[in-house]
Amino acid sequence: MEHSKQTQFGSSDKKDAGTSSVVNGHCDGMVKRPAGGPSQPPAAESGSQRPVMESWREDRTRSVEDNEISLPSLAAAYTTILRGLGDDPQRQGLLKTPWRAATAMQFFTKGYQEKLIDVLNDAIFDEDHDEMVIVKDIDMFSMCEHHLVPIFGRVHIGYLPNKRVLGLSKLARIVEIYSRRLQVQERLTKQIAVAITEALQPTGVGVVIEATHMCMVMRGVQKMNSKTITSTMLGVFREDPKTRDEFLTLIRS
Repeated sequence: MEHSKQTQFGSSDKKDAGTSSVVNGHCDGMVKRPAGGPSQPPAAESGSQRPVMESWREDRTRSVEDNEISLPSLAAAYTTILRGLGDDPQRQGLLKTPWRAATAMQFFTKGYQEKLIDVLNDAIFDEDHDEMVIVKDIDMFSMCEHHLVPIFGRVHIGYLPNKRVLGLSKLARIVEIYSRRLQVQERLTKQIAVAITEALQPTGVGVVIEATHMCMVMRGVQKMNSKTITSTMLGVFREDPKTRDEFLTLIRS
């Protein structure tokens, strides 16, 4: 498995981060950005280029109040969709569907309402521990930003502490924050790894995601058993093959 290039933190010579390995995904093979070319969307790229903690202040782009304000227009949009599909929004079975669908979509994308600092600020502990920490098989649900259909699977996270550890449940919360947005799996994998790095400054981080994309299962090539596997390796997980192999072996056990 190939791995993304290491993102450098706290250095004046910051290198552009590469993409993660992909198997049976939307893009076959590696996608590389040419030097000086267009950058990725801010959520994926700018977070890895800013000083530690700075990106935490800019993650929330939607509030509970925004949900209340936008709900009627979202429901109206779903009414238009139902009519455009050839059905009657006024028939009994669809009378409340636009509101239900709008509310559900707000829940599916609730990661836009959350910030890392809200989740992690009270869960980082000083601890004299420098052995690998792994949480695997974290359930993940997201929405494909290309087709607005589900992506679901499992996330495996490992890191080598540098005198600080994170409450274990918070790793799952990081997954929830970034997965509950319109996503592509490649970006999601990197965002999780960068968030952990910004929060803890560990010696290294490894993230692997295995997921099923309903846009491949329900439409297009309709390959029922296809899975997409992406990985991001930072720090010693990228530099040291033995550390990386230990992580990959443990998440497969």
